[in-house]
Amino acid sequence: MTGPSPLAGIRVVEFSHMVMGPSCGLVLADLGADVIKVEPAGAGDNTRRLAGSGAGFFVSFNRNKRSIALDLKSPRGLALVRRLIASADVMTENFRPGALEALGLGYEALKAENPRLIHCSLKGFLTGPYENRAALDEVVQMLGGLAYMTGPPGRPLRAGASVNDIMGGMFAAIGILAALHERQTTGLGRSVKAGLFENCIYLMSTHMMQYAVTGKPAAPMPNRLAAWAVYDVFDVADGSQVFVGVVSDTQWSAFCAAFGLEDLLADPALATNRDRVLARERFMPRLRTLFAGRSRAEILAECERIGLPFAPINRPEDMFDDPHLNHPGAMVPVTIPGGASARVPALPLEFDGKRPGLRHDIPKAGEQGIALCRELGLGEDEIEALLVEGAMTVAQA
Repeated sequence: MTGPSPLAGIRVVEFSHMVMGPSCGLVLADLGADVIKVEPAGAGDNTRRLAGSGAGFFVSFNRNKRSIALDLKSPRGLALVRRLIASADVMTENFRPGALEALGLGYEALKAENPRLIHCSLKGFLTGPYENRAALDEVVQMLGGLAYMTGPPGRPLRAGASVNDIMGGMFAAIGILAALHERQTTGLGRSVKAGLFENCIYLMSTHMMQYAVTGKPAAPMPNRLAAWAVYDVFDVADGSQVFVGVVSDTQWSAFCAAFGLEDLLADPALATNRDRVLARERFMPRLRTLFAGRSRAEILAECERIGLPFAPINRPEDMFDDPHLNHPGAMVPVTIPGGASARVPALPLEFDGKRPGLRHDIPKAGEQGIALCRELGLGEDEIEALLVEGAMTVAQA
């Protein structure tokens, strides 16, 4: 399975683990870049062995990459990685501040050898008082107000996905693409930095500006006054739930006609969306009773027929059977630990109607190390010395 490769010919050396760094590399890899993941010698990236909610991290964000496993504390391993970076267009890293600088792999040292190198750091915080703090997605969600907005009052709640990690990786990729474009004119690379906290604040900008515009703090989402009168989750007859939105006067008219609510449509006190928002307590109990007496299939079919925003309340595992995601190209087949095949969501982009696909399966730790050494011009005796000394290891599960 292949697809559009607009970044073909771009080489990226990735020093990253967990989600934020690998998600940036995944975007570049899916777009055709040759992304080389540098992992610790031996068992490789610790993300491979996470359990619980982390069990899907590695398989989600490391397809279309090649892996080399090196001991960067060994002279041979460090020399090889410097040679690899010298061949690259881009280097990405999301380790703690100063970790790679201590090995002589900071931007200032590397650009002297490769002035065209674009160096991207993905950190918890951009420049400022917090820049040396440790951060996780959950930390910045609590610090930046997202957890407050997600949970009910008094119960801050982490969003149900690593939204900042993944979106932070996307912003890093955007910065890299901008620097690559600029390099066509200047011939020089640049240092790019993406921040997890600043990403969260970017997500919170509408709530911040709501306060600036109205003078009133934004209420947590479960307690908010929605901008639309019908924008709710409803219980239905078969015990499941659906979301239905009615976000315009035209949709209100179609909704009332479809569900036998002509009297509400005729009520002048409900003529506009603003009127309806202020009068929700008058009609919402009736809507809840109406939906509770109908099946999910019936409600969804009617909403689709009249063009309303709607959705069943699904779980992640339901997505494997979703008809839209079973359309060719929407999911990418990969091999997961244990050797089974699974399908992972493709990059959410189309180029001339085609989705980026699979060029390389998820690599084993160090799987392409020997091939990469040969590409860099190392002789067989040099490769053997790396392996004998443990400076490089290959193909660990």
